[in-house]
Amino acid sequence: MKVDAPPLLPLLRSQVQGEMLALLYLHPDTSYSLTEIARKLGKSVPGVRNEVERLVRAGYLRDRRVGNVRQVSAATDTPVYRPLTDLLLVTFGPKPVLVDLLAPLAGVDEAYIYGSWAARYTGESGPIPNDIDVLVVGDADRDELDDMAHHAQQNLDRPVNITRIRRTAWNSAEPQPFVQAVRSGPLVSLLDDRRSAE
Repeated sequence: MKVDAPPLLPLLRSQVQGEMLALLYLHPDTSYSLTEIARKLGKSVPGVRNEVERLVRAGYLRDRRVGNVRQVSAATDTPVYRPLTDLLLVTFGPKPVLVDLLAPLAGVDEAYIYGSWAARYTGESGPIPNDIDVLVVGDADRDELDDMAHHAQQNLDRPVNITRIRRTAWNSAEPQPFVQAVRSGPLVSLLDDRRSAE
């Protein structure tokens, strides 16, 4: 079965490969089991295992056994580590970066990336996104969201625009035009990883 290259970084062979490399390279001090990687990415363990095999053989990932569990991490001692990390940060990086920044915030009921980055992430071809649009549903503190946007912008090297709306506006039977527009396009959830860790 032919797998299409991901629009965010068509140099890679698959979306799974891009998401997995971003998870591992943007958390270089953490080792994950294949099951943890599959759960965090919402992918199958066999699909993750196939990508891990290729990347371990090529020297991009390290693996080790801890009892019966195979632990995988980024290979940080190679010449490609820094440039690949930088490339992953500006392509696949928005999701893991924003998941990490949202984790400590209270009052976040739902959170999504929408717009051009979400379209590329979900497979729609097009130019490299110039900014990241984030929707936060709930009553999170606006100052904390502004701080989060500032940190994300520094990490991702592009503007990060955060819009907060109340749950009632998001769930309204007659939503405002902005909500209709956001709901009609691709959405990338930023709470899946956080909820699976709880």
